[in-house]
Amino acid sequence: MALTRVIVSWGSFPHLGSIDFDTGRCDFPLKLKNEALEIGKGACPSVSRRWSAHPATPVEDDNPPSSSAVELQKVVDIGADSKKLYKDSTSLPRPLSVTDLYAFPSPGSNVRVAYQGVPGAYSEAAALKAYPQCEAVPCEQFEAAFKAVELWLVDRAVLPIENSLGGSIHRNYDLLLRHRLHIVGEVQLAVNHCLLGLPGVRKEELKRVLSHPQALSQCEATLSKLGVVRESVDDTAGAAQFVASNDLRDAGAVASARAAEIYGLNILAEGIQDDSENITRFLILAREPIIPRTDRPFKTSIVFTLEEGPGIIFKALAVFAMRNINLTKIESRPQRKRPLRVVDDSNTGSAKYFDYLFYIDFEASMAETCAQNALGHLQEFATFLRVLGCYPMDTAL
Repeated sequence: MALTRVIVSWGSFPHLGSIDFDTGRCDFPLKLKNEALEIGKGACPSVSRRWSAHPATPVEDDNPPSSSAVELQKVVDIGADSKKLYKDSTSLPRPLSVTDLYAFPSPGSNVRVAYQGVPGAYSEAAALKAYPQCEAVPCEQFEAAFKAVELWLVDRAVLPIENSLGGSIHRNYDLLLRHRLHIVGEVQLAVNHCLLGLPGVRKEELKRVLSHPQALSQCEATLSKLGVVRESVDDTAGAAQFVASNDLRDAGAVASARAAEIYGLNILAEGIQDDSENITRFLILAREPIIPRTDRPFKTSIVFTLEEGPGIIFKALAVFAMRNINLTKIESRPQRKRPLRVVDDSNTGSAKYFDYLFYIDFEASMAETCAQNALGHLQEFATFLRVLGCYPMDTAL
């Protein structure tokens, strides 16, 4: 089956060379600094020239949202040091929303990294692990973090993509397709949940506990033993901030030890998650891709769609297996704009099936011939293909 559309995100930049999907070869020239970066075109020049005459298969959120659609209502300066410990919640930087805009960072300033939540969130810890000297910028929602990078408000965004207990964060998979950012790294963070309360409060006195829904579910055994009511909020550190700012003596929060220090709470119990091996994997997003290399372990993330047919998923996965490429993640998401596909049936009329996007992570660099050949093979039956990023693996906790 012929490919109707291929989008290779890192191919948006001519300095990465061209990719030939008939042979699976990809050439990387040495003259890198003489080529200008072209942001947001979404296709390798050699690929787009070849397929420009073919009709494009509609894919959910194939066109990135225009920044002109965002109403920029006010200007704020969130220049607070994210590593400073705040006892008074009123002095904390207000989370950035999609309607916020502030000055472009000066050339000599540190890297600014967006994360979802408020200071003390696990996402902030992941940002500081990735960039120890960074200025961590809190955002209200995942969408705001994506927008902050696109609008040059920050340099990077660090967002969770999966947890060893709670599974995938589906919202961020959808946002990866909607926005034209590139995955440039990953961070694996060990999550240690603590039960927090106001000074002088014992855990037996708690009537309710606030936290993110996943954090509450990860501490099911401990919370059931306490017999408390569970209340869901947007993030773990936000729960600690709410308990402290409202002086709730009958309520506790499930959050990090850093959140307790920031908001002046006591740690009533530590390591309360049901499984001690509680790991969250975060993605590092940027406006520009990094150049794939082979001097260290690399991982590549892609998204694609397939036509309906017998064994078509097997064929897609086989292109990696036959080249000894290890797959580390497989995720499927229904296309929200085209959720159903009508299939002819000569006996009963028609049948309807979900139309899926497939997200795959595999352990190989796009600088390796095996990865280039695998994508060249995949294009033979994929109706849409996009490389989300090729980036160094995080091999240490």
